Amino acid sequence: MWLSDNLGIGLISLGLLLLAIEILVLGFSTFVLFFVGGAALITGILIQFGIVPDTALNATLFVSLFTAVLAVFLWKPLKNMQKDVDPKKASNDMIGHQFILAADTSAEQPAIYQYSGINWRLVSELPIASGTKVEVIAVDVGQITIKPCA
Repeated sequence: MWLSDNLGIGLISLGLLLLAIEILVLGFSTFVLFFVGGAALITGILIQFGIVPDTALNATLFVSLFTAVLAVFLWKPLKNMQKDVDPKKASNDMIGHQFILAADTSAEQPAIYQYSGINWRLVSELPIASGTKVEVIAVDVGQITIKPCA
């Protein structure tokens, strides 16, 4: 069988595939595939150079060992890397958009506003009567914060 005859190349290919899935598809959000992919890549290279014997048992043991070693040494640095997020909110084209409010809105009673085919929840710290011209001051997921226009 091809895989048993080319175990090193198979592990290198599997490792690269797992690393690509982790980084490109999952966006480096989980580290499991990264650790297993890195371990498979390292084991495949060691098998290719003849450092590790070319058997399925050795491949399994070394992939498991390297997965544990990578997890122990890289978990904390990778987790800290994920925490480095820019706290500044992204700019949005909707901020500054003005419209006439169709229903009364307050902190206790948000209204709904349809914009660009989406029903947005309108929130305001102050009560605003319907018919008032309002301006968008913040946009979050499914929610628009408004204030009366001056």
